[in-house]
Amino acid sequence: MTKFNYSIIIPCYNESKNIPMVLESFAGCMDRDDLEVLLVNNGSTDDSNEVLLKYLPDYTFARSVHVPVNRGYGYGVRAGLKEARGNFLGWTHADMQTDPSDVLRACDIIEKHDCPSHIMVKGYRVARNLPDRTFSGCMGLIESVLFGLRLTEINAQPNLFHKDFLSKWQNPPDDFSLDLYCLVLAKKLRLKIIRFDVLFPERVNGESSWNTNFKSKVVAIFRTLSFSFQLRARLRHFAGSKF
Repeated sequence: MTKFNYSIIIPCYNESKNIPMVLESFAGCMDRDDLEVLLVNNGSTDDSNEVLLKYLPDYTFARSVHVPVNRGYGYGVRAGLKEARGNFLGWTHADMQTDPSDVLRACDIIEKHDCPSHIMVKGYRVARNLPDRTFSGCMGLIESVLFGLRLTEINAQPNLFHKDFLSKWQNPPDDFSLDLYCLVLAKKLRLKIIRFDVLFPERVNGESSWNTNFKSKVVAIFRTLSFSFQLRARLRHFAGSKF
């Protein structure tokens, strides 16, 4: 069995049109044989399963994980992480708004660091339109005040860290708050956070499962803030917590 150093999780909910593009893009930039890509069929109701069965045999670096019923983005990511075999774990999106080559850049950053097991590498979205920058900036400001930490571009991809960090997780969320949970906990545990610029273009196919209109953004804000207050309370139990 191949020994993988990196495992990248890609949760896929009704992304059948994007899955072939994701696989082809990874194949086009893949310059290493120690990275595996796990595509999580996260309770899709389209033909994602058939697409995965058709295309995966052509890509030896990729395999699939099946989640029968969608329980959220975070749940899908964690389902993939449970099956990962790498020493360094991470995730990115299946919507082609995140470039697979960014994952390779994150791996390079890990390998150039003196103490890779004590860092977390995370993208930082640049050149975005004003409404999206404003939304992300406001959420980052609110979360920064709430946690007393500098939190910016919380949902940027990819995320990559050593598997020891995963062992510290306790009751992570099932929804999109997983990115917030991961970043806050990494800072709380004093991992060095290394950010690098990534682009975030418009979707090629399909639509977001949450960011569809102004109402969906409002719902996401309140859901995230509700989780944030719960998380802050839980973090008080960590030794030396300042929350």
